[in-house]
Amino acid sequence: MNQQQKEAKYPVATDADSHRSTLTDDPSAHEAPAKSGHTIPVDKLLKTDNRSPLTTNVGQPIADDQNSLRAGERGPTLLEDFLLREKIQHFDHERIPERIVHARGAAAHGQFQLYKSLEELTTAKVLTDTSSPTPVFVRFSTVAGSRGSADTSRDVRGFAVKMYTPEGNWDIVGNNIPVFFIQDAIKFPDLIHAAKPEPDREIPQAATAHDTFWDFISLTPESMHMIMWIMSDRSIPRSFGMMEGFGVHTFRLINAQGKSTFVKFHWKPVLGVHSLVWDEAQQIAGKDPDFHRRDMSDSIKEGNFLEWELGIQTLAEEDEQKYDFDILDATKLWPEELLPVRRVGKMTLNRNPDNYFAETEQVAFNTTNVVPGISFSNDPLLQGRNFSYLDTQLSRLGSPNFTELPINRPVASVSNNQRDAQMRYTIDKGRVSYAPASLDGHSPDEVTPSQGGYKTYPEPVSGPKVRVRSRTFDDHYGQAKLFWNSMSGPEKEHIVKALQFELSKVETRSIRQRMLKNLQQVNKMLADQVAAALGEPETDGLARGSADSVEGAQKLADAMSETTASGGLQTSKALSMEGQPGGPKGRKVAILVADNIDVDQIVALKKALKKAGAIGELIGSSLGMLSESMEITKTFANTSPALFDAVFVPGGAGASTLKSKGDACVFLAQTYKHGKAIGVLGEAVELLTKALPEGAAFNKLGVVSEQNDSRQDQAIDQFVASVGSRHWKRPALELVAA
Repeated sequence: MNQQQKEAKYPVATDADSHRSTLTDDPSAHEAPAKSGHTIPVDKLLKTDNRSPLTTNVGQPIADDQNSLRAGERGPTLLEDFLLREKIQHFDHERIPERIVHARGAAAHGQFQLYKSLEELTTAKVLTDTSSPTPVFVRFSTVAGSRGSADTSRDVRGFAVKMYTPEGNWDIVGNNIPVFFIQDAIKFPDLIHAAKPEPDREIPQAATAHDTFWDFISLTPESMHMIMWIMSDRSIPRSFGMMEGFGVHTFRLINAQGKSTFVKFHWKPVLGVHSLVWDEAQQIAGKDPDFHRRDMSDSIKEGNFLEWELGIQTLAEEDEQKYDFDILDATKLWPEELLPVRRVGKMTLNRNPDNYFAETEQVAFNTTNVVPGISFSNDPLLQGRNFSYLDTQLSRLGSPNFTELPINRPVASVSNNQRDAQMRYTIDKGRVSYAPASLDGHSPDEVTPSQGGYKTYPEPVSGPKVRVRSRTFDDHYGQAKLFWNSMSGPEKEHIVKALQFELSKVETRSIRQRMLKNLQQVNKMLADQVAAALGEPETDGLARGSADSVEGAQKLADAMSETTASGGLQTSKALSMEGQPGGPKGRKVAILVADNIDVDQIVALKKALKKAGAIGELIGSSLGMLSESMEITKTFANTSPALFDAVFVPGGAGASTLKSKGDACVFLAQTYKHGKAIGVLGEAVELLTKALPEGAAFNKLGVVSEQNDSRQDQAIDQFVASVGSRHWKRPALELVAA
């Protein structure tokens, strides 16, 4: 698909049709007078391309922006210099308070297109009207780190979607993990205080491998299901476009007859769910801490738009207590084998923000931003979030008028009796700011539910005022066992290694021992493996085996626990990333080059990669032109194999030069160890032989080597087909020193 075809399929919003150009509901306010007598659209007044002559904030032309007003050439600066004061004052206040959580984020614009009306479930127009797409703005984020932390920290990822619907903004404020650490929002401050850097030293940044976090977790068994997800590769996604999204909470859909259906929202990536491994994530944090945001920005620029399908799981009101888990418990998921995910529409992100601060930083999500036809459940975590989000935005953005910021303003008209406060944009006319009212001949009229007004679901509520937890929330280990049981052998091995790493950083032995007791409730083999690395006595679990060995990995794969709170399931295919849709689309390939390398092979490879939707980058000892049309854009010194999904080395005399470079050998060895595709042609086969240990795989399990010139085209096709897949069953992985 060429760029013109992509633009036709996914029309990109422009300033002329952007929802952000409408600042008031009064049509006469959309234009302002100019000196010439003509009218200037307000969006033109508010936006600048930085090519217009300099002015002050109120339009005064500036003659000199380089020098302060002084009393003589070397005299003191004068207080009357209003240009200096305005410029410095604005600079002093440019930073707003950082988000307490989800501080580090990246975002993009796009659209959502519904496949088929869901009118049997809801009256929400965004889920019933298929005639036109809905504009969206989506922000991805880490949770614990500050704005300056790295993208690839082991953490939950925020996945927040703002839909600008004709009935108002609908925000699906979710994560890339379907469950959460706690069941009740009253514990949220404790969770975040524990996860943040320790207050006496303000370390570690963007990491949970420290005492306070694991102290809290070891005393909070309800967190064990979430811990299994966090310690898995799910918490370090390959890219935003290969990351699943979940609404986490249980909501309600309400149809025209007033019937309620429980629902959970999912975002299923078209490219499938794929992750980094911990070793890669750590390397990337040093080489490119902006890895995820750079990948999304570059992909959209290239026309490789990010796509997800919206999925819903639904449960009839009368089946609320059908299963052995409570559907309102945010530490539990609804197994897809019991309640299948129905894919109902597609979201496409196709435009990068124009300004990071004005859009990505000032966007304000709120769990209470719902539209008629969508309502809340009694999930106690959701109920608390409904208060917290609005309260946070008021503090962070400094005014209740944050909904008037262009990125937050709905496309639906706004008419209410709210006035004043800091940064009020709308200029309200008349005297009426109350109801009921008779002055000015009008007051805002209420809209009845039959006319489309929002109506809260009339759920019967009764009972004494108590501070207790429902007994149906009591099972804290059943779904943690389900998650463990559902993992493949390599995935289990990675969970073990993650726990070994995290808990080895905990300095207090009693905390480590409490965590081992919790892990024993999930799986005894798991507890034994972690205990081995911590130097703790063997638990009463299965015999110990090394997680680094093939035998140990097999024992981990075979170790099963009886589940509870799982609807009777012992495993769920939906939880494992093994078998996810894959392929080269959206992937990056490192092409190692030197002087006198075979350029024709690079041309053939790049053509094949482009056809498959992948990108190849040339890496050499120095930047510069390899040929008249090929540029080396990366060096061995400024990049890493962890930043790429595969490595290719063309043949030619230059391939022999690479044999003497340790960096080239490390590139191949690390790529082999991480299970990613390798392709070598001609003389480069000798480099591969040198880089890999004896017994390594050749011409199988994603390793393609070909010396015969007549078969090089087939070898390139075979290599490209392998890009994007992981091959953890390669022999001799433990022998690779990389």
